[in-house]
Order: sequence, then structure tokens, then C-alpha cells
Amino acid sequence: MTATPDLAPAPTAATPELFRSVFRRHAAGVAVITAAGERPVGFTATSLTSVAAEPPLISFGIGVSSSTWPVLSEAAYVGVHILGEHQHELAATFARSGADRFGPSTEWSSGPAGVPLLAGVSAWLVCRVVTRVPAGDHRIVIAEAVVGEHSGTGRPLVYHQGRFTALRD
Repeated sequence: MTATPDLAPAPTAATPELFRSVFRRHAAGVAVITAAGERPVGFTATSLTSVAAEPPLISFGIGVSSSTWPVLSEAAYVGVHILGEHQHELAATFARSGADRFGPSTEWSSGPAGVPLLAGVSAWLVCRVVTRVPAGDHRIVIAEAVVGEHSGTGRPLVYHQGRFTALRD
């Protein structure tokens, strides 16, 4: 098979805008990461990844300009919450800058190691932070799962094309 260069679109320089545009086309599961500090903190993450099963490691990215970063930069443990398709508003609350994330509309309790645990999620883990790796204007946090629960039911919440959505059959 021969490529026809005349019909191929001209490549675009890899700017932050192009990068974001490309990844809007990549569907990702939605999680909320929490940590205990003077006040609990948390943020919505679509960068959650399973790294290894032995030992059970996860990773996620967080911007160093995030209001959550100062607490997460020192936290020994984090909570990882997998959201269900019915939790659009919870995801939006934890994604919104300046939102009262642990206000009256958020059901949560203090879990193992004091980590804030959100109620009604599909699954959750409490993880011990292993390392934080510099990556541009972000840090990649690698953490080992120490305890969790997966009793939630239903379909996962997905982020695609700049919005929260659900899987379709």
C-alpha cells in the first residue's frame, strides 16, 4: 500500500492546544483523588492508571499549580475513587476551581490513615505514596494500594470530548 502525500493533512506543531485537542478524543475513566491535610483536598483525575499488580501500584498526574498539590506533595496516603455514570455532579465539583469540594453536598468520611473517602462510588482504594516524578508542569504520583472496596454497581463515568458521559452499548 502506498501513501498519497498530497491527500494527507499537513501535520500541526505539537502545541499545548493541539495536545489537549488530541486527548479530548481519548475516552478516559473518571476518578477522584483525595488526601488529608489541615482540610481535606481532592481533584478529578482522568489520568489514573494501573501500573502493576505485584505490588499493586497505581499512578496519576497532578499539576503543580493545582490548589490540591501543596497537600498532595506531602501526603503519605491518598484515596482513589472510581466514579459511576450517575456521579457527573461529583466529578464536576472536584474538577471546578474554587469549589467547596467537601461541603454539605459531598458525602464522605475519614478512612484508613485519615484519608477522606467519598460515599457511593463504584470502588475505592487507599494507597501509600511511593514516589512523585517530575513531568513538565505536573507530577506523576505512584502509589501502592493498601486497602479498598469494589462493591459499587453500574457503569463507569467516562470523560470524552471535554465532557462527562457514560458508556453506550
